[in-house]
Amino acid sequence: MNVNKLTITSGILVAIFSVGCTDLEVKEKDSYLIEAAGVFAGVPAEATLNSAYLDLQGWGNQENLYALTEVASDELLVPTRGVDWGDNGIWRSLRQHEWDDSHQYILNTWNNLNANVYKLNQLLASESEPGAQQAAEGKFLRAFNMWYVLDLYRQVPFRDVHDAVTSDPKVFSVQEAMDFIIKDLTEALPNLPTVGPGGDTDRASKAAAHFLLAKLYLNKHVYLKTEAAAADMNQVIQHVDAIREDGFMLNEDYFDTFADANNPETILWTNAEWGNRIWNGLHYNQGVKTNTGGGWNGFSTTAEFYALFEGPDESNERGLGQEERRGFVPKERNHIMQGIGYGFLVGQQYDSLGAPLKDRPGNPLIFTEEFASKTTLTGNNERHGIRVIKYHPSLGSYNRYYVLARYADAVLMKVEALARGGTGDVDALTLYNELRITREASPLAGPLTLKNILDERGRELYTEGWRRNDQVRFGTFTSPFPYMNNTDPSRNVYPVPANALTTNPNLQPTEGY
Repeated sequence: MNVNKLTITSGILVAIFSVGCTDLEVKEKDSYLIEAAGVFAGVPAEATLNSAYLDLQGWGNQENLYALTEVASDELLVPTRGVDWGDNGIWRSLRQHEWDDSHQYILNTWNNLNANVYKLNQLLASESEPGAQQAAEGKFLRAFNMWYVLDLYRQVPFRDVHDAVTSDPKVFSVQEAMDFIIKDLTEALPNLPTVGPGGDTDRASKAAAHFLLAKLYLNKHVYLKTEAAAADMNQVIQHVDAIREDGFMLNEDYFDTFADANNPETILWTNAEWGNRIWNGLHYNQGVKTNTGGGWNGFSTTAEFYALFEGPDESNERGLGQEERRGFVPKERNHIMQGIGYGFLVGQQYDSLGAPLKDRPGNPLIFTEEFASKTTLTGNNERHGIRVIKYHPSLGSYNRYYVLARYADAVLMKVEALARGGTGDVDALTLYNELRITREASPLAGPLTLKNILDERGRELYTEGWRRNDQVRFGTFTSPFPYMNNTDPSRNVYPVPANALTTNPNLQPTEGY
């Protein structure tokens, strides 16, 4: 007789996953066990749904998913400064596309996402008796997690709650995974609430579902290795228009979008600390009242990415004519901002009194555009590299409001869909320029190219976790960029982790690994 053993943890009946749980095997733990003769008994619906929302806090981590989506792109890198940020090369291997199928962040991300999907399978089982809205929110969250598995790995394992614990999970093909995600979102939409700006945008809504559907259709041709189809691009446009109809619009103040939930752009956010987005790049001496210890002096960007923005490159002080999104370094006495700027921090840095800061050895704290070497990320000092910041410590050093989806991204998805053959109520260049004008950037005379759109997505969405996905879609992820010369097209997809392959024979080694 087969016996399913499920664990009650913190009052929620969940399957427990160990680090090596990539076959989605149910594990026993030292807590109260319920035994049922081969029968899944259900989980508490509301508690499990709330737990699934808490899982989204992982998107605020600087490691794992964020590292795969940003540090491996042309937007961010983590240079080694002496012994700081060496970490056995785990950051450098991402930027230089030298990872293998044992990379810890690739494994962690695989495990976390698939565990989240299985938890939602439990919620959505009939035995758990979810209400109509609970089921709709659960289907959105399952689709959200599964989309990331599809996008990163192109193989999606799936274990039904009624499967024997000794069986190997089946593996969806790319087409099967897309069909499953679309079905979940389509079925969820009627029972998801209509939520506009300033509403409960930390929960699933119709707008959030439309956003994810637009994202999937925009990338569909990449997943299927075909050309973009006009019908799919029209789907993108329709879903973006549905978001607009719910009242979302561009925020006139760009950086205010990352301050709190009450703004016209935020479609979905999660209750995750934004401290990683503040302190991982700031210097040790850039402390504030709520964190006198300063930053961690790691994450930086390159001169090449900084050059995408309008404005003189030698400095980013206020009033130099730079576009809004590039931000500024405050030079004057400023207690509110506590000496720390927004956007790209380059050049001399100052404290809240307007006094020039120094690094720990006593040199002027001047963040340079260049690193110690053009070819390696080692040997850097405390001042090398432009730092990037959107969430600001003046709003709380470790506040809890992390944006997952916003309307500007949807606008740029529509621009791209129009440029790739879709039809709508506006032409791509007009919509593109509406965004640029809102951001105090010069409009483009035309013609509008795909490169223009990729660059604009970089300017608008930098450090928000979309850059790898964008670069793969536009074909630049495996083209050389600073500190990345690996042109192997297999790098467009992360490998299924090695221990997942050993525990589930239905998975196949990723091509090229």
